[in-house]
Amino acid sequence: MMNLNELNLELLECKRCPRLVAWREKVASEKRRAYQAEEYWGKPVPGFGDPRGRVFVVGLAPGAHGSNRTGRQFTGDASGDFLFPALYRAGFASQPKSISRTDGLTLHDLYTAPVCRCAPPDNKPTAEEMVNCQPYLEQEFEVIQPRVLVALGRIAFDAILRIFAIPAKEIKFRHGGAYPLTGGKTLIGSYHPSRQNTQTGRLTVEMFDKIWAGVRAQLDK
Repeated sequence: MMNLNELNLELLECKRCPRLVAWREKVASEKRRAYQAEEYWGKPVPGFGDPRGRVFVVGLAPGAHGSNRTGRQFTGDASGDFLFPALYRAGFASQPKSISRTDGLTLHDLYTAPVCRCAPPDNKPTAEEMVNCQPYLEQEFEVIQPRVLVALGRIAFDAILRIFAIPAKEIKFRHGGAYPLTGGKTLIGSYHPSRQNTQTGRLTVEMFDKIWAGVRAQLDK
């Protein structure tokens, strides 16, 4: 079994999905006007956090001008602007803002990684692209051995079910739902903290804080 450093070195060389390779590099080359002075990451985005974390948060994919720019999960985009304050309030993050890989942010007892490691066009990876990326998430679960897995959105939820070989028809995604997995693990579902959800009120600050309170309750069992 590879350790996280070895896994990330392999990940950074990954070119399994030609469409995603072309897109991530195109975005990194052309850049958004607001970030013209910055050097974009433009590569697969590794997981981030505490390698001994009992909590593993699974997202969807890097944002074209978020993680694909900064090189760190949920950093530099609207989703991270909603997620990290919640993690800070719950005691899982050292600060409420995530701006760059060098901003000093650390995560406590928590690790996070996306289902798809490269920024996809329209933020929509294909089923094949997600399958290509699945071994990275599987190996991270094996190395870290989290007790609680938090799925941010249905796609992340379904990806976790696939890894644990649970038919999707047996467990339905529900915000705040908690489901037992093999090995004494628990899966918690949450709406994704995307702008589409947070600005429409589908996911509120209070709703999100309850998710992390539920995570804490699982850890205290």
